[in-house]
Amino acid sequence: MYDLYYFPTPNGHKVTLFLEELGLPYTIKVVDITKGDQFEPDFLKISPNNRMPALVDHQPEFGDEPVAIFESGAILIYLAEKHGKYLPNDGSERYQVLQWLMWQMGGLGPMLGQNHHFNRYAPEPIPYAQERYNKETRRLYKVLDKQLEGRDFICGNYSIADMAAHPWCRSHDWHYIDLADYPNVQAWVKRIRARPAAERAYAIEKDFERAKELSDEARRNMFERDPD
Repeated sequence: MYDLYYFPTPNGHKVTLFLEELGLPYTIKVVDITKGDQFEPDFLKISPNNRMPALVDHQPEFGDEPVAIFESGAILIYLAEKHGKYLPNDGSERYQVLQWLMWQMGGLGPMLGQNHHFNRYAPEPIPYAQERYNKETRRLYKVLDKQLEGRDFICGNYSIADMAAHPWCRSHDWHYIDLADYPNVQAWVKRIRARPAAERAYAIEKDFERAKELSDEARRNMFERDPD
């Protein structure tokens, strides 16, 4: 039913978390961002922003042609609405989930991504940038920790907001966060990680070999190259 254009990054994991929760059939199409697959013309037809993940639905509910969707948040909304799961249909509960999904898309993901870049991938240390994104990372964890107080999941019930945020917080060691400082987040990370669907989703990354150090070509493909 679905083709998932994927690489084992936090954004890629968001979609596999959903697909595995519902046991939906899908085929992984590898987009190796270290090799420049994201710039291939066929992929750009699906994802014009040359970013993964992207999804192709071969059995959409409208029209006869396959539907292609890029941007992980849009993919989660599409799947949730089509299958009637993990996003309330209406009312304030729906907008609670959408607010926290947008929080992840506009804040948690981009800020933690910049944290990863300047602390792990930048060719030379830039102290101002490192402290800027370290501080913002801590602020966002504090926001999430407060939201999770008295809740098992971000909006009470497990939702696409959790699927969007969890893959980033799961990698807390990458951005120098000690989860002991955020006990509600720590419990939430463990709670989701223990779900059988999450076990299956994250196990997919074991099929990928990732170099410990980026080659010059990989660095160029990931951080410097523009579409042709």
